[in-house]
Amino acid sequence: MPTLPPPPRHPHPSLLKGALVGIGLLGLTLGCRPDGVSHFRVPKETAAPHPDHPGHAEETMPPQAAGPEPAGPAASARGPLKWSLPKGWSELPGDGMRFATFKTPVAGRLEATVVVLPGPAGGELANVNRWRGQITLPPIDEQALAAARVVLKTKAGAVNLYDFTNDGTKSRLVAGLISTPDGNTWFLKMSGDAAAAAKAKPDFMRILESLRLD
Repeated sequence: MPTLPPPPRHPHPSLLKGALVGIGLLGLTLGCRPDGVSHFRVPKETAAPHPDHPGHAEETMPPQAAGPEPAGPAASARGPLKWSLPKGWSELPGDGMRFATFKTPVAGRLEATVVVLPGPAGGELANVNRWRGQITLPPIDEQALAAARVVLKTKAGAVNLYDFTNDGTKSRLVAGLISTPDGNTWFLKMSGDAAAAAKAKPDFMRILESLRLD
């Protein structure tokens, strides 16, 4: 009687599964490969450098004045605003909208600046609320603005003075604004640590009191 050949042996199920997976991956690789370039390098976007220098926030326009690039301050027939500095204070020339920067002899975080803008520069309420925002105070309305305003008479005209303190952040701001006959609005502002601002305020008030148009 002839001997029958042995029955065919089926591969183990795990080996068959692995082979099918390998064939599938090979097919995907071959089928998806494009004829052209397949890799691109996209440069990372880099943020423009922020002009984070002292007084940057002061040099931004208030919301009401946003829009086209403002014109420079109007020329004054009587010259720009003038002031006298107390002992120990010095002045650095400004740049752009900033007219000047005061250096104080007081230690601590403190900055004093002079900014001049043409016209009403967005209005008094908008500027005051912008200042309040810089020391994380909420905005106020016209009624509260009138209650907070102190009018200081000078040889250059009336200076509207504001003094705000945020006890939470221990910061303080003292600022005065004055409109001159040439149509410009001047902002003299001192802000920083509450203790430093309190120490420097008497001298800052002397600067405001000395304002004049020579």
